[in-house]
Order: sequence, then C-alpha cells, then structure tokens
Amino acid sequence: QVQLVESGGGLVQPGGSLRLSCAASGITFSTYAMRWYRQAPGEERELVAGISSAGSNTNYADSVKGRFTISRDNAKNTVYLQMNSLKPEDTAVYFCNAAKGTAWGIDQYWGQGTQVTVSS
Repeated sequence: QVQLVESGGGLVQPGGSLRLSCAASGITFSTYAMRWYRQAPGEERELVAGISSAGSNTNYADSVKGRFTISRDNAKNTVYLQMNSLKPEDTAVYFCNAAKGTAWGIDQYWGQGTQVTVSS
C-alpha cells in the first residue's frame, strides 16, 4: 500500500518560516520525481516545486522562487519543502506528489495534504 504522509503545516505570521515533510512508503522512493502542490480555497491546485528522482534538478513556481527550497533524502524516503519569508498568499493546503513514467503511462500518488496558514 502506497502512502505519502505530509507534516509540518500550521499557522505562521507573515515573514515566518515552515518546513514541510512528506514521508513515502510502499514505493521505490528513489525512482520517483517528487513535487509539492498547493490549493487555496476556490482556486485550482498549482505546482509549487519539483525535484528529480536523484535530487539533481529542481524547479519552482515564479511566486516562490528565492523563498522556498525543495530537497529530498532518499535514504529516509522523505521530501522536504523549506518555506521562508512566508506571505498571506502562501496560505493553502500543500500536497505531496510522487510521479514517474512507465511503459503504461504515468504512475503517481498523492498525499492527503497539510494546511499552511500565513496570518498575523
């Protein structure tokens, strides 16, 4: 059974920091690209950051570049999202995603999400 379990969300003041974690089980973690998405109320889910299976390549949404950092520890089957200089517009539910291409299409899994609220 595949599980992606996010943690680390919460309430933080503007300008503050949070570190999200996503622990994976039931997959060969090191073969999956990992991504963080977020979804604010009434909005579509958007890609925040991604990291390749080996961790050598990363990409970020323009809105978070320079503030967020994605990383992974394949020995711990965990991906992280360090979020600094948080803004109220970063408020959303953050989801972890694991994905890889196969001969039959894209194999992907989602976590249940963790709430991040940025407010004074």
